[in-house]
Amino acid sequence: PRSFSAAELVRAAPAPLQPYLRLMRLHQPAGTWLLYLPCTWSIGLAAAPGCLPDWRMLSLFGVGAVLMRGAGCTINDMWDRDYDRQVENNGVARTASRPLAAGDISTFQSLIFLGGQLSLALCVLLCLNYYSIILGAASLSLVITYPLMKRITYWPQLVLGVTFNWGALLGWSAIRGSCEWSVCLPLYFAGVMWTLVYDTIYAHQDKRDDIMIGVKSTALQFKEDTKQWLSGFSLAMLLSLCVTGIKCNQTFPYYSAVAAIGVHLAHQIYTLDIDKPEDCWKKFSSNRTVGILLFTGIVLGNL
Repeated sequence: PRSFSAAELVRAAPAPLQPYLRLMRLHQPAGTWLLYLPCTWSIGLAAAPGCLPDWRMLSLFGVGAVLMRGAGCTINDMWDRDYDRQVENNGVARTASRPLAAGDISTFQSLIFLGGQLSLALCVLLCLNYYSIILGAASLSLVITYPLMKRITYWPQLVLGVTFNWGALLGWSAIRGSCEWSVCLPLYFAGVMWTLVYDTIYAHQDKRDDIMIGVKSTALQFKEDTKQWLSGFSLAMLLSLCVTGIKCNQTFPYYSAVAAIGVHLAHQIYTLDIDKPEDCWKKFSSNRTVGILLFTGIVLGNL
């Protein structure tokens, strides 16, 4: 039987539901994977030696990632609806077709929908221990304020990294009851560096529009020096993953996965064409492979 893409499934949904599914970006699952994978790393590392990761926690965090990524996109589009319409005025329809900017749903409807997503996400969070509930709730201010950062700083990708990799802390605490900072902090830092790599690549798609509408990004900050910066972030990520592995007493499969990630990132950066949006999207999307490689290495290393 033929498999269906996420975009096809959204188009197959009842017409009144489609704007809401597009608002939470269900048709573009790459971002959900990039939010979810740091959670899986942490859950995998927290498993007892010789044991598989906790499948209940992996499932809970998967649901939470869909809901929180959807909530983040809803908040982003509520903040940016006027910016997104400006892009349309300059002849580009990528953001102008978003449900809020296109007028498919109202701001009030999106606010009600946001409340629903956050309520369901809270139900997921309440399934965890008290330490994790407080730690998870602490990230909400980041989720709400991140979309504003591109109006303030050329480093919104750094703020996204701080926000998107919270699961690297939360996954461990959900299993162990608290954070082992000697493990969790280098893992979290590695995730932040990884986000700087893939989201800078992503930002190069939009740099012309960003200049026109007056928003900032690392793509505009780094310009032609982008590949040097990405190489530095990648090296910092790999070193941090090695520190994490040492603190966790990880074994050969883990370090093999880290080496494979290094090769993948080197190839990604070397072949990147920052002036071709389609190539930037292809490279950005390929980062799901990076996250899956590391999770696989963690599981095999633990076994």
